[in-house]
Amino acid sequence: MKGLLFLGVLIAPFYFSQTTDSVQVTSIKAVEFTKRTPVAKSIINVEKDLADKNLGQDLPILLKNQMSVISTSDAGNGVGYTGLRIRGTAGTSINVMLNGVPYNDSESQGTFFVNVPDLTSSASQIVIQRGVGSSTNGVSAFGASVNVVSRDPSDKFSVRTDDSYGSFNTYKYSAEINSGKFWKNRLSVMGRYTRINSDGYIDRASSKLQSYNFSALFQEKNTELRLLAFGGKEKTYQAWNGVDKATWETDPKFNYSGAIYNEDGDITHFYDNETDNYRQNHYQFLWNQRFSDQWKLETTAHYTKGKGYYENYKQDAKFSKYNLPNIIEDGVEIKTSDFIRKKWLDNDFYGVISTLYGKLGNLDLNIGAVANQYYGRHFGNVTGVFFPEINESEYYRNRSVKNEVSGFAKAIYKLNQFEFFGDLQVRNIDYDTKIQLAGDYEGADLDRKWTFFNPKAGVNYNLDNGKVFISYANAHREPNRDDLFANPDTKAETLHDFEVGFEKQVGKVAFTANAYYMYYEDQLVLNGQINNVGEFIRTNSGKSFRTGIELGVLAKLSDKLQLSANTTLSSNKNKEFISETDEGLVNYGKTDISFSPNVIANGNVTYSPFKNFNLGVTAQYVGKQFLDNSGDKVNQLEDYLVPDFNMSYKLPFAKNEVVLRFLLNNFTDVKYVNNGFSGPYYFSQAGINFMFGVSIKIN
Repeated sequence: MKGLLFLGVLIAPFYFSQTTDSVQVTSIKAVEFTKRTPVAKSIINVEKDLADKNLGQDLPILLKNQMSVISTSDAGNGVGYTGLRIRGTAGTSINVMLNGVPYNDSESQGTFFVNVPDLTSSASQIVIQRGVGSSTNGVSAFGASVNVVSRDPSDKFSVRTDDSYGSFNTYKYSAEINSGKFWKNRLSVMGRYTRINSDGYIDRASSKLQSYNFSALFQEKNTELRLLAFGGKEKTYQAWNGVDKATWETDPKFNYSGAIYNEDGDITHFYDNETDNYRQNHYQFLWNQRFSDQWKLETTAHYTKGKGYYENYKQDAKFSKYNLPNIIEDGVEIKTSDFIRKKWLDNDFYGVISTLYGKLGNLDLNIGAVANQYYGRHFGNVTGVFFPEINESEYYRNRSVKNEVSGFAKAIYKLNQFEFFGDLQVRNIDYDTKIQLAGDYEGADLDRKWTFFNPKAGVNYNLDNGKVFISYANAHREPNRDDLFANPDTKAETLHDFEVGFEKQVGKVAFTANAYYMYYEDQLVLNGQINNVGEFIRTNSGKSFRTGIELGVLAKLSDKLQLSANTTLSSNKNKEFISETDEGLVNYGKTDISFSPNVIANGNVTYSPFKNFNLGVTAQYVGKQFLDNSGDKVNQLEDYLVPDFNMSYKLPFAKNEVVLRFLLNNFTDVKYVNNGFSGPYYFSQAGINFMFGVSIKIN
């Protein structure tokens, strides 16, 4: 089984996420409440668990060894466009929040971490709930929810820089300053700027990324006010087309994007600006008001501005496709030419989130209300390559408005060793999109409304240093923009999620086990195809299920040696998958759900030969998975085992802090693929590669 025994059996197929109870974080009440809910979860301390790997790669890559997680990278080296899947569900089914504010794009439901580079450096904790979990803000979780909790400014003045360099000319420069507390010890501010560049593993899959983060914290008696402003700017060369299997076997780094062909169909050169360009700015104002020891109110006003475009070289395209008249030249009518095409997004997302935390004896309450609006503008223009008089000519435009009003009430009642949990959520969504200028098959005239009721219930039985829990959650989720454009009759999804879990710490060993059964009606599964911007196309699959067991262990064997491991063993099936093909509707019967391997396992060994010096080896094994839902083995990815090595050393300075870090990823140089689409086409992942970093903090 290519190392499965190494990961899953010999070192025990378990994992338990470490937490700390004294971390100063935003929305700490929400994290504390989540800890007590009877759901499968991991609470990650960023500084403790991720700092030694945070040398420039995106957040999904840093989370790749968490329970049931698979991370992907278009450029192959974890910089640029990246994504993650949890329990086999794609990013469009994972509800991501930043301090409780929805981050998924309202229309596509996707999460584009490339727009917020180096997000991890400004985070304190990351809370992952697997399955439906408890009610969260934004679209319902259909595989997991991830809440990234921002780090507060430090109480003391400090200046910090984090710099790194590695394979594929990848480098990161980051500078941060903390003011410490001032103005009668009530106010503190922090600012960070980061620049990340990489050539990418794939040909021309370069990334030029910038990000910033500013936060201000005001504290006085029972009032806390936080102002957060963060965002990023990205320019990435497109690598979302993948490569066919035959080419991958001989030239895995090849990239078709930007190819320009001669009359014989041979590639002569590549367009040098086949790029994606986007800027996204987030503004959050958080007001936490403590009324008494029992009651507290958290209110967040937020605004996100996103604007950008992707650019393509279009060869021998018809003038009519771009709403342009044919050109008469020397009495000859010219119907086609080469164009530079830009497709734009210009989006605004804003709203208010408010949550009341209360305690009445043994009853803990959590009541929340959410009101958000998204306004999106989609438009495109073209410029003639050989006809300069055609300059930024607009050829399509449409706009979309999506409103959501939702509310939830959660309660935990403690009775002796039992904790009874209840959670009721109502979501009301109104999505309206209109064509303003028709062209290139872009846009649609649609008006859809959904109202969903999502109940959840469960119970904990508390043990000494542990607990046993059982829970049920019902969730519904609306289709996204692409789903509706492909098929206006696309149905909303329904999920029934049953979970049973066990957590226990015995001495220096912590165990966790979780069994789940997720039954879907009209699940929107990836059908193995992508659209013209590399997004996976989804289709309703009728009735389907995901069931499995997640097991983990963390063992501190001595002051110098620590072992941890986790594994997910699962079965993921469409009960009767029907798909429309060129030959008409085909019933494939019971098939594996796409991108859902039956085995995911991780193992980690950390050794500290002396103080402040750490060595670690982490390995991930992923079983075979299909690129579509047909069960055709032509579209099956092989299993793989990829090990990584990390090392860190904190120099022994009395006041200031200097840390040296080194990563050696895929040190056995495995040639593998963890993402693609039917054909098959693959997204190649890098072989052996390294990163070296230096962190300097002056207090």
